[in-house]
Amino acid sequence: MTGHSIALESLTSWDFASFGEVLEATGNPDMIINAGLCERFQDIATLEFIGEGARAGLSIFRSRAQSLPCRLSHVERHPLGSQAFVPMSVDPFVVVVAPDRAGKPGTPRAFLTRPGQGVNYFRNTWHGTLAPLTDNALFAVVDRIGDGNNLEEYFFAEPYLINS
Repeated sequence: MTGHSIALESLTSWDFASFGEVLEATGNPDMIINAGLCERFQDIATLEFIGEGARAGLSIFRSRAQSLPCRLSHVERHPLGSQAFVPMSVDPFVVVVAPDRAGKPGTPRAFLTRPGQGVNYFRNTWHGTLAPLTDNALFAVVDRIGDGNNLEEYFFAEPYLINS
């Protein structure tokens, strides 16, 4: 494979903050519920959906596995809404994001999740497509449902290679 190389980083809230939020149960819970059997970590994602009639939708995605190293040929973004990915297993997945540089993606970064982590991409954040490392991976996805063009794609002139 030819192209630029990207090394995987550990996914942390600090490193991911300009792209979105890491969804995980860390720190002290906001409350204890269900007769003391459940800790609630409340309102952990900034969900944003713009446009008349737009609403949050909950979908399930099933995806084929990627293997490392993997090729990153393009990224996408959603100008009308945020997008949250919550894995339905403890298997890791690769999260790719890129800063916006005058309407085009800058240099991508790649993160590897730990068990119990999901992500919420802020509205208009350039990100890679779903990249689980196990086959038939299931994700609960919260994103915008409604009219309007909520998908922009950008194809790199030369692909990136994501290494472990």
